[in-house]
Amino acid sequence: MDYAQQQRDPTKHLVGLAIVALLHVLIIYALVTGLAHKVIDVIKKPIETKIVEEVKPPPPPETPPPPPPKLSTPPPPFIPPPEVQIAVTPPPAATITAVTATPPPPVAAIVPTPPPVTHAPVHVPPVIDAARSCAKPEYPPSSRRAEESGTVTLRFLIDVDGRAIKAEVGHTSGHKRLDEAALAALSLCKFKAGTVDGKPEQTWAQVQYVWRLE
Repeated sequence: MDYAQQQRDPTKHLVGLAIVALLHVLIIYALVTGLAHKVIDVIKKPIETKIVEEVKPPPPPETPPPPPPKLSTPPPPFIPPPEVQIAVTPPPAATITAVTATPPPPVAAIVPTPPPVTHAPVHVPPVIDAARSCAKPEYPPSSRRAEESGTVTLRFLIDVDGRAIKAEVGHTSGHKRLDEAALAALSLCKFKAGTVDGKPEQTWAQVQYVWRLE
């Protein structure tokens, strides 16, 4: 029998339609009776999960270390005392010696030498020789008109013959013209030379001159 004949058999075709219709009826019945809703509710419920932690057993109690054993102190070793031998020295024999008294040596007399007599040298400064005095310094006309006055201190190096070989102003009068006029005039004066222990010597002399308007 070929394939065309199988398709033309109406009995097999009806059986297939009946099975399909039965399946539809079962599905509709399940929907009506709420079976499908129960299945959906069961699916929708959340799945509860529980995590069970592993319970660790408690650690064993620490046992204290055993006490150290008590050691008994051993007795000290026996050390025999050392033998000490003392040598006895016999007493010395008594001897008689003759003692002679020796006189002390004579002491030489020391006569102190008196120190040499020294004295400080006597200095006599040079002074202007009054017998051969020099001329009085003339007042500079310009200083007189300007009414200049004051005291000037001059220093002279006096030779052994009484001449001034060097002159300088020690302290100014405050006016240069007055200082120069006094220095020029008093440098021509004669001096008595200074002496050291009575002997003439080259020394410095100090002279003050007062310029005063009259």
